[in-house]
Amino acid sequence: MDCCKQDIKKKNKGFLSAIFYGLLPHTFCIGFVVFSVIGATTATAFFKDFLLIPYFFHLLVAISFVFATISAFIYLKRNDCLCAGGIKNKWKYLASLYLITIFVNLSVFFFVFPALANMGQANITGLDQLSALSIKVDIPCSGHAPLIIDELKKDNGVSAVKFAMPNTFEIKYNPQKTSPEGITALEIFKTYKATIEQ
Repeated sequence: MDCCKQDIKKKNKGFLSAIFYGLLPHTFCIGFVVFSVIGATTATAFFKDFLLIPYFFHLLVAISFVFATISAFIYLKRNDCLCAGGIKNKWKYLASLYLITIFVNLSVFFFVFPALANMGQANITGLDQLSALSIKVDIPCSGHAPLIIDELKKDNGVSAVKFAMPNTFEIKYNPQKTSPEGITALEIFKTYKATIEQ
């Protein structure tokens, strides 16, 4: 096959594989959210173990680029373009593969996970009789926000939690049942440090 010849079918395949490699690193976060919503506690506990690894997300993002590179290598090899000239001729395909992978990662990080974290959360402005607390949590990415919210809600005094990028959690709680100190002493904050905002 001529290395310079454009193949529309392969371009579409490259687009889809770039989306796949962009979403791949977020599998554990997505799985945690899905199984939390359906109430599958055993599956949620499995995904939680991975989310408790502080920089697991960053490793998976790096792996997504490794997979994208392997995909690019296979594409160039199949088209007899695995050389400097071939890479130069197929630069549009390669650029789109990596740019789409980056775009998907950023979209999930800045839009999808913040939306998922706040999905189904009560409107905290309507809970005026409760005390308010704002904490910053050292989470590596917004994909960990559902995990933090899930753990916060295990405190019987916490009534509502809202996540705000990049790492702020607005909490409404009953001061008769819990306190800021009690909330920040939760087990999850031994892994991801919480700081009360003044």
